[in-house]
Amino acid sequence: MSQEKPPFEPDYNKPDAPGIHMNFDNTVSIYQIVRPEQDFDEAAKEAFGLLRQAQEQFPDWPRVYYLDVAGHDGEHLGFTRDFFEFQQDFLFSTIAHFVTALETPLTGGLVNPNPQRNDVPDELVVSEEGDPREGNAA
Repeated sequence: MSQEKPPFEPDYNKPDAPGIHMNFDNTVSIYQIVRPEQDFDEAAKEAFGLLRQAQEQFPDWPRVYYLDVAGHDGEHLGFTRDFFEFQQDFLFSTIAHFVTALETPLTGGLVNPNPQRNDVPDELVVSEEGDPREGNAA
């Protein structure tokens, strides 16, 4: 069986500063640094806000999301439980569908095997475990 390559492989080049950056190869980099004072909800809302802003400024352009986490050191592969879950669960269930690739301290660089979705919801609803809204991205 032959290994098919995705239709587009971005040139990974993390920006020097957080925010949204247009690249020479017509990709858009979204770079977020989670600060020590941010909690899960704040970081999730910031990530989603950056994604929405990137789609508004550069509609349907291939997006690459980069994450750095400052502080939040803990027992879960080097992160607190919240920021392990942020990288392992939240990003994969919420952000990954809307980017071509992503890079996090926990996973390294990953290419989305599916086409990037561009139908970014209008809002993010973050729910706690057991909350009846759990599983709703928008």
